Amino acid sequence: MPPTLRGIMRLCFPLLLFTVPAAAQSAEQHTARYLDSIRKQPPLLLAFAHDLPKGGDLHNHLDGAIYAEDLIDFAAEGGLCVDRTSSRLLAPPCDPCENYSAKPAARCSYGDHVLYNQMIDAWSMRNWKPGEESGHDHFFAAFDKFGLASHTHPAEVIAAATNRAGMDHLQYVEFMRTADNGAAANLAGKVAWTPDYAKMRDALLAAGMKDVAAETAKKVAAEDSRAKEILKCGTADAAPGCGVTVRYLYQVLRGLPHEVVFAQILLGFELASSDPRFVGLNLVMPEDWYVCIHDFNEHMAMIDYLHGIYPKVHITLHAGELAIGLVPPEDLTYHIRTSVERGHAERIGHGVSVMNEKDPVGLMHEMAERNVLVEIALTSNDLILGVSGDDHPLPIYMKYHVPVALASDDEGVARSDMTHEYLRALETYHFSYADLKRFARQSLEHSFLPGQSLWTDTKLVFRSTPPCSGDIVGAERPSAACEHFLAANERAREQWKLESEFAKFEKKYQ
Repeated sequence: MPPTLRGIMRLCFPLLLFTVPAAAQSAEQHTARYLDSIRKQPPLLLAFAHDLPKGGDLHNHLDGAIYAEDLIDFAAEGGLCVDRTSSRLLAPPCDPCENYSAKPAARCSYGDHVLYNQMIDAWSMRNWKPGEESGHDHFFAAFDKFGLASHTHPAEVIAAATNRAGMDHLQYVEFMRTADNGAAANLAGKVAWTPDYAKMRDALLAAGMKDVAAETAKKVAAEDSRAKEILKCGTADAAPGCGVTVRYLYQVLRGLPHEVVFAQILLGFELASSDPRFVGLNLVMPEDWYVCIHDFNEHMAMIDYLHGIYPKVHITLHAGELAIGLVPPEDLTYHIRTSVERGHAERIGHGVSVMNEKDPVGLMHEMAERNVLVEIALTSNDLILGVSGDDHPLPIYMKYHVPVALASDDEGVARSDMTHEYLRALETYHFSYADLKRFARQSLEHSFLPGQSLWTDTKLVFRSTPPCSGDIVGAERPSAACEHFLAANERAREQWKLESEFAKFEKKYQ
């Protein structure tokens, strides 16, 4: 090769190495500039938020994810009745539809627009206005009213919630559900309570807790299979939900007696140890209710003990879903810290009252150091707690480098979705496109999916792990080493898929 040509190649080769990364960076910059150009045009901002790849939803109560219109259909299909005064569903027999009967069939609402709208308003936050009933009380009262429909149609509920996630450009969801239909609670009633957790666990296992876990796993497998049939997965008419990876968190009803709470926590640990569909557990029910406050430290002690026996089981906990005035000030000072330090929470749900904790800045430094993510549900926090805008701690968490991800909480009851969670975040806090990508990436980074992460560092920038560090992340054809790594690690595969979706999304704005 002539010296001049060799010199030219030596100069050009480094440029070739940087061509593709530069193009990828340029695509992101173009997308960021487009976002900045539409910030004062809400319709375009909405379209942008809708199409944005969102990664995962880590805080989603399955029952609360369903819109009232779907629940009315489930109730009508199941032959359920509705109390016209309270809008609570009841078992049949029902009164006839005529003459505004007191206990009409749910299907009667199809021809009675007053009843239909009344049910939607009672089962959700639609048309709720501050008055005699707080947003907090109206929200939580809804579940008892429509619960009969969701509990008797589990596969339809899974299909509806999963499909909405798919339409919302989510690819992964962890649904919270108490999937055993009360079996753990029934088992607790057969065992004498003792505060000796080792003896209590032994008694529950001897009474058949592993059988409860096996039956629950079998039931959920059948429900998942039926949900896929409803969505027509594997056919030419497959619904968007077929592209969503679904996992479950066993939700413990912490407002129940302590023997039931312990039995449910134990079932959560057993399920997450034996069934790959269940990736962890969470404690639910309003944090301000008497039993939830009174027994809070006892619940943390239960989790602490069982974590020692099942150290690999993932834990995420509702903590700090509180606001001043809802409880006495002293009850705002310790829930988040205790959940992290004694409850072994890898993620915190809500965390709204963090600035009321003892040494809040020190706590956030600790959370950042431990890499504890906060699941942020902006719409829910506004409707239930009345906390929004500058009063919400989301920007403060980010200031102290605590990882955060946006979440829906109960999108059906709240009449929202993940698109509007992102839209609210954009309009309220003027986040950059890089911030939005970080939310989505953190949702998968902190998912409870098995396997290693695609990323070796997520503190300031996302750096890919060595097997894939030489690849264009999200490329259609990864290198052999990277492909082998992805095949062995489900979490990394979902993260790779997200990067691929970002590439497609950003290409529209080049």
